[in-house]
Amino acid sequence: MASRKTTSPTKTKSRATDASFKEDFLYQALETELGGVKVYQTALRCVQNDDLREEWEKYLEQTEKHVQILEDVCRKMGLDPKAASPGRKVVDTIGKALVKAMEMALESGDESAAEIVAAECVTLAETKDHANWQLIGKLAESLDGPEAGALQEAHDEVEEEEDEHLYHTAGWARELSLQALGLPCELPPAEEEEDVHSAEEAAEAQKHAGEHAQMAGRSRSAHE
Repeated sequence: MASRKTTSPTKTKSRATDASFKEDFLYQALETELGGVKVYQTALRCVQNDDLREEWEKYLEQTEKHVQILEDVCRKMGLDPKAASPGRKVVDTIGKALVKAMEMALESGDESAAEIVAAECVTLAETKDHANWQLIGKLAESLDGPEAGALQEAHDEVEEEEDEHLYHTAGWARELSLQALGLPCELPPAEEEEDVHSAEEAAEAQKHAGEHAQMAGRSRSAHE
């Protein structure tokens, strides 16, 4: 097996390019949060489950706060929060597509299906958002001075909430789909009940959910 190599960024591109991408990345992260606000607002029009509605209302409020946090980070780093960038335009397009998908689902008239679509769209949005904050943490570690402090402070304030947004909503999407398929499901999902905040905890929660489904299936077979 070939050994893995760690490539120094300075070997493949200039420092000027690094700085340019860093700015574009931060604009992408901010646009992801701005799009997330619209995604949650639309998802709340689709939701049927009261527990999920309460969850998403909390996530919407937190996402609005994350927008403010990243706008402050941009200002501290000498960036205009309203500036356009190539990556930001792409992120905006993806966010609008997710909102459009939920609106299409609502127009179909199938409320349960629209709720599932909403959970899937939120999961997609939060996957990007979660990845952004992981990278922000890595970027903070690589810098020195005020920039590092601004990024690290924002990361520490937001990361745990982003973990919850992604892993809990992914659990909701899975269990709502199982319910629609007429298969054993667990609502709220195990990720919610076990308050998952990491990939490892999410994997363990999914294992527990699978065991629960098997037990429910055997119980149903015994009564048939």
